[in-house]
Amino acid sequence: MDRGLLKIDLARDEGMKLSPYTDTVGKVTIGVGRNLDDVGISETEALVMLDADIDRAMEDLRRNVPSVFDRPEPVQRALVTLCFNMGWPRLSGFRRMGAHLELNEYGPAADEALNNKWARQVGNRARRLAGLIREG
Repeated sequence: MDRGLLKIDLARDEGMKLSPYTDTVGKVTIGVGRNLDDVGISETEALVMLDADIDRAMEDLRRNVPSVFDRPEPVQRALVTLCFNMGWPRLSGFRRMGAHLELNEYGPAADEALNNKWARQVGNRARRLAGLIREG
């Protein structure tokens, strides 16, 4: 069987939706007919998505704050994690933290990472990421 033709047939019949939607029988679906309610995703698929999401977060940071990748590795990891978690638009609102990072003031930057609603929402994650920034 020609797998390429089969893909064309399935994409034509199922459509391709890049955001989750509810199909005609009430199942949450994505992509080319992937029934998330009954099939979900595999660990391999989740890791492919994770790599793509890490790449997206890194590109957002590279585009908006190129100097981030000149920082110590723990600080880079923390900032990529923050961008991954909340997205660049929200992370860009952490202006005081960013100002301290630009001056290589990692302690005050870590303090600012904890001084907001996000940190109160995520608790231990915020404290761990602030610890990485403080390590810088």
